[in-house]
Amino acid sequence: MDFRIFTEPQQGADYDDLLRVAQAAEAAGYDAFFRSDHYLAMGEASGEPGPTDAWLTLAGLARETSRIRLGTLVSSATFRLPGPLAVSVAQVDRMSGGRVELGLGSGWFDAEHAAYGIPFPPLGERFDRLTEQLEIITGLWGTLPGERYSFDGAHYTVTDSPALPKPVQQPRPPIVVGGRGKKRTPELAARYAAEFNVPFSGVDAAAEQFERVGAACESVGRDPSELVRSVAQVVCVGRDDAEVARRALTLGRDVDELRSEGLAGSPTQVVDRLGTWRERAGVSRVYCQLLDLADLDQVDLIASDVVPQLR
Repeated sequence: MDFRIFTEPQQGADYDDLLRVAQAAEAAGYDAFFRSDHYLAMGEASGEPGPTDAWLTLAGLARETSRIRLGTLVSSATFRLPGPLAVSVAQVDRMSGGRVELGLGSGWFDAEHAAYGIPFPPLGERFDRLTEQLEIITGLWGTLPGERYSFDGAHYTVTDSPALPKPVQQPRPPIVVGGRGKKRTPELAARYAAEFNVPFSGVDAAAEQFERVGAACESVGRDPSELVRSVAQVVCVGRDDAEVARRALTLGRDVDELRSEGLAGSPTQVVDRLGTWRERAGVSRVYCQLLDLADLDQVDLIASDVVPQLR
């Protein structure tokens, strides 16, 4: 089982905060450092001093880390045009020596669009745009050197593009698609993704969604086992009940709620819970949502007491 640190910097963080966590995660042996791609805090958080741009952040981290993989969970198709996004991700892949992954979704948080003047079309159109973006990005990356790429869609048109720069990873950086949508989301994953992620769901709901994705793969002639199955869960791990309670208090969350809906408790309890995820849902990758970015001790604790028992 792979373990990745996942952060939500829109809640209040700057680049230096993220750099400390990314470097700590790399030193502790995690597989990857991911961040959300949001421009507005959620809930009662002020969001100060942010927001930070996801791909600017990852470009910086690409030069200040050496091994750990880097990516978004997930970028919104409403934030960027597909051509420039393909350029940005390919450039960061080159800056990192081939360590980048692109999580891409339709977008959902209407308030952040209003706060920063970003158009927010209806859900159906957002999915249409996401579909075209995935087609364009993969098409640009897959165009052979010296050839040209064109695309004529309902929302985007690309004409005679040299399709540069090329990413280091070939045929392309891994694409992550995820969510709870029952039809279009699995279909997009089957066509474009290397990984399907189910965020913040129970094991039964995740297993059902993975079944839908598997069926979508089979319908397009793809082996479902090619797709990595992953989940994202908030972490609140402590050496004893008092430490778990302290961490939950810092997050402003109820301990019992975290135990039932996240990865909370002692290392042994969390290992048992993740074992259930692996057995019942076939999960092989976990994104540990670290909401307290100052809590590097928890990063080390999970790495030393949880990860070795599941690898």
